[in-house]
Amino acid sequence: MTMQELKIFEEKQIRTVWDEVQEKWYFCIIDIVQILTESKDYLTARKYWNKLKQRLVLEGNETVTNCHQLKLRAADGKLRYSDVADLEQMLRLVQSIPSKKAEPIKRWLAEVGAERIQQMQDPELGIQQSLMDYKRLGYSDNWINQRLKSIEIRKDLTDQWKAHNVEEGVGYATLTDIIYQAWAGLTAREYKNLKGLHQENLRDNMTNEELVMNMLAELTTTNITKEEHPQTMSEHARVAERGGSVARVAKEAFEEQTGKKVVSSLSMKQYLKSQQPKLDLEDEQ
Repeated sequence: MTMQELKIFEEKQIRTVWDEVQEKWYFCIIDIVQILTESKDYLTARKYWNKLKQRLVLEGNETVTNCHQLKLRAADGKLRYSDVADLEQMLRLVQSIPSKKAEPIKRWLAEVGAERIQQMQDPELGIQQSLMDYKRLGYSDNWINQRLKSIEIRKDLTDQWKAHNVEEGVGYATLTDIIYQAWAGLTAREYKNLKGLHQENLRDNMTNEELVMNMLAELTTTNITKEEHPQTMSEHARVAERGGSVARVAKEAFEEQTGKKVVSSLSMKQYLKSQQPKLDLEDEQ
């Protein structure tokens, strides 16, 4: 079984995959190439990697030959095959790219590998690491608590989907879209477009109110799934719609009582930027 996870290096996101069978990390090569080359966009980094890969292959570099591809979540939310490398391969590839960030990212790669071994022995360390990552990015303690709870609820839901024959990847994405549409009136892609997001994680850019409503939708879907044991995709779709509908009712009641819209175009990056003048003033005082 594999598990995708976004890791943070100097406020940049790197897509990773943990392979439970081999007990090793795989890192998205282009994400790291983009950091090392300080490329402005994904396309530029991909062109650099393609040229570097061709050169290394001609040189008979076994590291490139041994690299393979895994399906990773792209900026548009779809799963696409991307070149990945394990820790040892990635460390060797970094040496092939002249960059002032080479040493920092090699240290980071080694730390990620060590952290996973520790987290397998003590799962609480994984939660602590996530908390530290979010705090480093500037998120508030209140938001972090909500986000960590939402991760727990999401994991419970995907565990139920797996136990009830939902295909990992496409199946999960389809049902997630149904849940979003039921409570927010938007697909995941439409929701990300509203917030001006590309490769960023949608839940990492939700407000407290959005997180709460989405948690309610997923928690309800989880409980219905546990009770009714749906097996076909159409049965799961109906359960997902019902779970999302519970959150829609709560959202409408919240909006009526507060006069405040739940679904927001505000991304966390925009929010943190808007808060910076206040933080600067507090520092001066």
